[in-house]
This record gives sequence, C-alpha cells and structure tokens, in this order.
Amino acid sequence: PGVFVLDKDLNWTSAIDPLHYNNPSIDAAGLGRSFARVLVAIRPSARIGLIPAAVGGASLEQWQPGGELYRTAVSRTRYALKSGRLRGILWHQGESDAQKQELAESYANRFADFARTLRRDLGAPDVPIIVGQLGEFAKFPFASQVNEQLALLPLKLPHCAFVSSAGLADKGDRVHFDTRSLREFGRR
Repeated sequence: PGVFVLDKDLNWTSAIDPLHYNNPSIDAAGLGRSFARVLVAIRPSARIGLIPAAVGGASLEQWQPGGELYRTAVSRTRYALKSGRLRGILWHQGESDAQKQELAESYANRFADFARTLRRDLGAPDVPIIVGQLGEFAKFPFASQVNEQLALLPLKLPHCAFVSSAGLADKGDRVHFDTRSLREFGRR
C-alpha cells in the first residue's frame, strides 16, 4: 500500500514486481519496490510513485541527452510530475562500461555531466541521485574501476549518494543480483 508504478501506458498502478515493462521475464524483481517500502515504513502517509526507465545492458553513452533512452526517461518523468514531485533518482548501471578501461576510468566525470543535464532538463537541480555499486561478483574486466568511480560520485556531484552492494549475491550468472539481494539492495 502507498507504492505505485507508472506503467508502460502511463497509468499509475500498484507497484507489484516486475515493475519494469521492457523485459518482465528477466526483470522479475528489482530494487525499486523495496526502496519505496522503506520510505512508506518511515512515513506511512506517504504515497510513492516509481517511474521505471531502466534498460538492461545499456551503456552510459546510450543514456546521453538526445538519445532514445534519455528522451523516454525525461518524457515519462515529466508526465509523472503532473501528479507529484520528483524526490529522487535511483541509478544502477555500469556493467557495459566495465568492459573497456577508458570507459570505466572516466565513468564518474561522464556520469556527473549526464546527471547535471538530467537535473536541468527535469527542472530539479538539487534532486538527490542514489547510485548503486555493481555486484562484487561482476565478471566484467573493469568492474572494480567502475565501482571506484561510482563511489567517488558523491564527491563530484552535489546531492548524490552511493550504496554498497557488499555481500550481495548473483543469480548464478555473475551479472545479475538474485531476488533476495535485489530487495536488500533497494532497502539499503
């Protein structure tokens, strides 16, 4: 109760996993719902609206302003703002960038530029952004460098926080968190 999701057709519905509409067979569980449930537990009168925009396997470059992923996320968020306020952005991405050293080592600066533009385009210059660490189990060659860059973001970007994935487990593929871990990650 109190947690809603903006579905593919731009309707607010009860937030039941899977929240994401782009590939529900893979994205059966996520971190958004458990994140929102913590907020409602703290403030029972709150109404939380989640706006899924994630796309698995996308690189940060694919999220740049002008691109389809960016336009879709901004459009969906602007639509949602007709019935609420933007209170935060959850960001968990970086596996694709962990495949090339130059992308991994430049992640923080590239993300900070992206985040400033996103905030500007949403008219929310101070909206908090919470970034999540890649799984410690990640099989990508430069995953540790991306994680270092993610951890540095709060030093480079105002109103930004980093969430550790320490101790969380994968679902056996060394890429995706298992359901229990995703729910714990959202809680963190």
